[in-house]
Amino acid sequence: MNKTMSRSDNGRGSRVYDDPFQMIENRVNHMFRGILDSAGTESGLTNYPVDVTEDDDQITIEAELPGFSSNEIDVNMEDGVLTIKAERADSADGNGKLKRHLHERRLTRFERAFSLPRTVDGSEVLANLDQGVLTLKLKKSEASKPRKISIQSGSL
Repeated sequence: MNKTMSRSDNGRGSRVYDDPFQMIENRVNHMFRGILDSAGTESGLTNYPVDVTEDDDQITIEAELPGFSSNEIDVNMEDGVLTIKAERADSADGNGKLKRHLHERRLTRFERAFSLPRTVDGSEVLANLDQGVLTLKLKKSEASKPRKISIQSGSL
């Protein structure tokens, strides 16, 4: 495969060769990244990081929700789907009496849904919000937990 290369200065006086196709791809990626970032900002929907872990007894979901209070967060489980929603209203403006010089704290919304395995016992869910981290502990049903089966000698 023969690539067309262009020469450019690397800032240290020597010449390096750039792949024009890589340059185009970088520009297109940069352009779409800007569009997607601004779309998320315009809608107010924010994507906070979430960790999901599992052990023999439970599934744990930890969602970073900085600045949200427990009354701004809604957790629901329906038909095997766990949904976390959070919404924080626009910051107060002093009944229109304040002159804003910078306004970055707008409406913030978060929503994530997780399909849960059948091993989860929906009646035992613990939820805690501590220092901006929502922790959900979903207990597994006893029937789904690993168990040791004893072996007897002789005939049954």
